[in-house]
Amino acid sequence: MKNVIKFPKQQELYQTLNDLPQQTRVELVEMLNHSLADAVDLSTQMKQAHWNVKGPSFIGLHKLFDEVHEGVESYVDSIAERLVQLGGIAEGTARMASSRTKLEEYPLDQKDGMAHATSVSKALSAFGKEARLSIEKASELKDADTADLFTEISRGIDKWLWFVESHTQTVK
Repeated sequence: MKNVIKFPKQQELYQTLNDLPQQTRVELVEMLNHSLADAVDLSTQMKQAHWNVKGPSFIGLHKLFDEVHEGVESYVDSIAERLVQLGGIAEGTARMASSRTKLEEYPLDQKDGMAHATSVSKALSAFGKEARLSIEKASELKDADTADLFTEISRGIDKWLWFVESHTQTVK
């Protein structure tokens, strides 16, 4: 029987001297935990591609997917640390991430390098879109620090997307 993860509707926060209003921090922690789930999912998708890529571009893509994974892992850590700074609890287990992620499931039938590059590009693009939505939400909540964090993440994801997507693009 599978354990069901239940998330609180409004998470209680640890006491902090952070001057953001408590309700703002509650909303930010909820948003950050959703982003954490997406980041954990994206990280594992990068390893899935890294482990299973085949074909003439194997070594280049194998190394690239591992580099992307390492970059995404730094975002996982930054997101989790930010939400804890705000008094929240980082909900970052694999089960929690799978219950919350907005990313599409990574296709298991991928074999050749170009198929993996396309799937990785789609995952990076979706995560980048969510990061930009988080910038807007954090800005609306007047939290420049969280908005800045997601600006950094968005910029990094766009760079990784460029690196991966370049394998699938041709000049006409």
